[in-house]
Amino acid sequence: MKFGASTFIWASPFSPETFHLVDKVKAFGFDILEICIEDPRTIPAAETRAYMEARGIQALVCGAFGPNRDISSEDSCVREEGLAYIRTCVDFAVQLGSPLVSGPMYAATGKTRLLTPAEKKQQLEWTVENLKAAADYAGEKGVKLAIEPLNRFETDLINTVEQGVNLLERVNHSNVGFLLDTFHMNLEEKSIGDAIRAAGKHILNFHSCENDRGIPGTGHIPWEEVSKALQDIQYDGYVVIEAFTTDIKEIARAVSQWRPLASSQDAIAAEGITFLKSVLR
Repeated sequence: MKFGASTFIWASPFSPETFHLVDKVKAFGFDILEICIEDPRTIPAAETRAYMEARGIQALVCGAFGPNRDISSEDSCVREEGLAYIRTCVDFAVQLGSPLVSGPMYAATGKTRLLTPAEKKQQLEWTVENLKAAADYAGEKGVKLAIEPLNRFETDLINTVEQGVNLLERVNHSNVGFLLDTFHMNLEEKSIGDAIRAAGKHILNFHSCENDRGIPGTGHIPWEEVSKALQDIQYDGYVVIEAFTTDIKEIARAVSQWRPLASSQDAIAAEGITFLKSVLR
């Protein structure tokens, strides 16, 4: 496995002013820095890649899917903007050397509505149509798309692995799979282990997050169960710690984090990787 840390643990958005995070994750023993393409204008791709490669750290790209980047929107212009943004993330993945783009790219994060069956059917049809187009574009560039199910408070569309598998089957592209996150699975799955096994070969990226988004190993996520399930499917890919800081008010509000979850943000990463390397084997 390759272990990574999200830039969201410390900063938002990523830019040359936060290049020191590359050195930080290197010092903590990570292999990867997961970079969110919040504002593409803040990330000079060539400079970023050169800085990371010089330090032996690989980039993984994830997306930030706000209301104007929604491929399931009733507004065709918003759907077009959402598809264009996924393509931009794919371009960044190519430039940064990331093999994939991760995130809940099927809809805007925070869009939660109780729809009629007909309305839900239409929303899914728009999602499938645009994900197929995104997958075609990504495939031409040699990039994979990792779709992340979110909990019910952050989306009404894809909450579980079962729903995600249905979506993958409808998209039917070999370069589209899952980003699974233990934080969300803890809220939505009957069994985290069974959900991991059901996702199986479709898992392209894995977020190893505690139930409160604090230091992995300090809450009630069943890590031995997670480890056994990952062994069962012979997963040997990326394992990324994602957490957030209350220092960035917009991000804290978006994820409903109202208090610090560790003695420091560094502790989430440093203590988290030590724990994960001991339990995920």
